[in-house]
Amino acid sequence: MNTSSRFSPYYDSVEGRPPRPTLLFALDRWQAEHIHARGGIAVDLGCGAGRDTAELLRRGFRVRAIDPEPDAIAALTARTDLPHRELLDPVCARMEDADWPECDLVNASFALPLCPPDRFPDLWRRIVGSLRPGGRIAGQLYGPEDEWANPGLTIVTREELNALLAPFEIELLEEIQRVSETGKGKMKRWHLFNIVARKRATQ
Repeated sequence: MNTSSRFSPYYDSVEGRPPRPTLLFALDRWQAEHIHARGGIAVDLGCGAGRDTAELLRRGFRVRAIDPEPDAIAALTARTDLPHRELLDPVCARMEDADWPECDLVNASFALPLCPPDRFPDLWRRIVGSLRPGGRIAGQLYGPEDEWANPGLTIVTREELNALLAPFEIELLEEIQRVSETGKGKMKRWHLFNIVARKRATQ
């Protein structure tokens, strides 16, 4: 993969890695409910070079893949392993500024914490509002003990997360605190929440 910015080492380090477990969990739940459907409509926020987008396409989803980095979109569209490329709609934009259609799944693998805190409430309302009843959110948020926690990132407590998830049936909620490697191979203290939640039919 040939990219030219400071993000190139990260894209190279994650190239070939499988899709996130939270996405796979959400997709398996969706497909169990739609046995005869090929795919729905998905939005991949912070898609990067496409490790999750590729899986969504493989399962027949029409995907709007959103990332603010031109090199990420270039890396995604340059992939030679993307199935059903005609279902891909890549968009270079910040997630809090982007538009997307009504959908069955919003995937946000390690993307939501990057939203500025003052814009996160509106972003979350748009996520909830764009999901059809029975649609899912899959991804991660950071807790206050995370090493990267700072005023520029969106950080949530467990109580705040519970409030955010009020419109949903929680299917997966894991709180993880550990020291392990980042995508660039550096050790980091993590405090994160893995989330998969299904929007309730009535609000």
